[in-house]
Amino acid sequence: MSGKQIEFDPSAILGRAFRIDTASVWAEVVDHEKLTRTGVGNLLAFQGATSSEYLIAVLDRVTRDLQDEILEGGDEGAAEDIPPEVQQRDLLRAVLLGTYRQMDGTSTGSFKRGADSYPLVDSPCWVIDGLALQQLMGLLASQLEPDKRLELGHFVADRSAVAVADGDRLFQRHAALLGSTGSGKSWTVALILERASRLAHPNLIVFDMHGEYGPLTEGSSAVAKGWRIAGPADLESSDSNVLYLPWWLLNQEEMQALLLDRSEDNAPNQAARLTDHVRDLKSEALKADSREDVLARFTVDSPVPYSIRSLVERLRADDVAMVAGASRDKQGPFFGRLTRFISRLESKLADRRYGFMFGPPESEVKYEWLHQFAKSLLGSSPGIKVIDFSEVPSDVLPIVVGVFARVLYEVHFWTEPERRTPVTFVCDEAHLYLPAHDPGAAESRALDAFERIAKEGRKYGLSLMVVSQRPSDVSRTVLSQCNNFIVLRLTNDQDQSVIRRLMPDSLESLTASLPLLDVGEALVLGDAMILPTRIKLDKPQTKPRSATLNFWTEWNETPVVEADLVAAVEAMRRQSRILPADSSSE
Repeated sequence: MSGKQIEFDPSAILGRAFRIDTASVWAEVVDHEKLTRTGVGNLLAFQGATSSEYLIAVLDRVTRDLQDEILEGGDEGAAEDIPPEVQQRDLLRAVLLGTYRQMDGTSTGSFKRGADSYPLVDSPCWVIDGLALQQLMGLLASQLEPDKRLELGHFVADRSAVAVADGDRLFQRHAALLGSTGSGKSWTVALILERASRLAHPNLIVFDMHGEYGPLTEGSSAVAKGWRIAGPADLESSDSNVLYLPWWLLNQEEMQALLLDRSEDNAPNQAARLTDHVRDLKSEALKADSREDVLARFTVDSPVPYSIRSLVERLRADDVAMVAGASRDKQGPFFGRLTRFISRLESKLADRRYGFMFGPPESEVKYEWLHQFAKSLLGSSPGIKVIDFSEVPSDVLPIVVGVFARVLYEVHFWTEPERRTPVTFVCDEAHLYLPAHDPGAAESRALDAFERIAKEGRKYGLSLMVVSQRPSDVSRTVLSQCNNFIVLRLTNDQDQSVIRRLMPDSLESLTASLPLLDVGEALVLGDAMILPTRIKLDKPQTKPRSATLNFWTEWNETPVVEADLVAAVEAMRRQSRILPADSSSE
């Protein structure tokens, strides 16, 4: 697409290039007064190889030096008679971003990422401001086809120009949304979900760790369908919004990470008996259900329902089994070696906190249940799904999220290629289950699932949007696969250094502004944005439950209600926020 030509006045030159390399250009300023109105972050245009070609760059450094050769020698005080503009030497450095052509074939006005040529020594440069800036921003927005446009906000450099990303490229090449607490991450996620909800068949699954995005699933303005992983109070509930992840979805590595203590000497024996019995139980279940086609090809990791109670009984039988000896019975090969393993398994079965996995309704232990699970979460109706993991115990959270992602990925993998529709996983608080350092057994299983998706998911129409307040704590493998970054304010130096390492060297200077960004401001970098730049994000219509409390104001206005504390204690005891119908607080 093309637009109106941007004109650069020969009499309004800011400076001339004197040093050029493949990423940046140094220029000596000729209009010192104009420089005082030009700041780091402004866009510049350098004359290119032809009269109609200009290299667009961002100003990242300004240096002012006195010319020592003028001040050396001569009469004392002579320098006072030399005009300031002669005494000083102003230099600037700019990073090349793209190429603007006034004429491109039959088109008038076009912009592309990257430099097809470079400025020559003594090439003039101009500040892009005023009407020229508005025209350039308008051109960037117009170059995206209407059905690919994702409006995120407005450019900080020109609030009248809409900041538009390429929706296809943002989602198909993985994205990371990063920022410190209170910088506006949750609002940005809500904004993107609202924009996506306007499409005919959006397909995004949000892993909501703290129940923040519940408001987006409520009322007449809902943009998503909400589920929550069953908590202790939901086990007898018939609520259709409650979701279970039954034990038989776990593969052997996940089951072992959940139940085995690898430091035990008997861990190999426990793992072996677990694998043998699960395989046998799945085989028996398939035979009983006359699933001969599956029986001929299934593996121990195939998601086939089986009885968890039967598993416990068989393990207990192994643990006390005696075998015939020469003169009398002797202890079997697994006698006493499975005791602690059985104890851990039974404690999980008895703990209501793990009821979403080990105590689901009978309907969730049926062969056909996984069909409905896949249709609900990967189908296009509803299009956007929010899964609330807030009641999942923290010790099993990584495994639970990993199982959830792995099962959906594998269903998508086994879908016929021509019948796949793209799906994006929005990984909120990713540092909780995708750690960068020293992952335990639980975190390792989640890492395996998500790193596989990060490396291979695009081939099968599945992408990630990684959301975190601590990028330094998120798996480097996952982040390195992201080609798009929406980076809000980051104040921690370790987090900033992660962003710098992920950026090309030529854009490193842009990241220096990360601690200075206002709430709701972001640097948008990557394939989805034609011009890497700083934008002010729009506010979503429906706010997530992530607003920071106004401590000072609340202390001045709102007293603590003691009855609320009593209710909270009882909710903690019941593991439910829902009061019984006949209860009363004293």
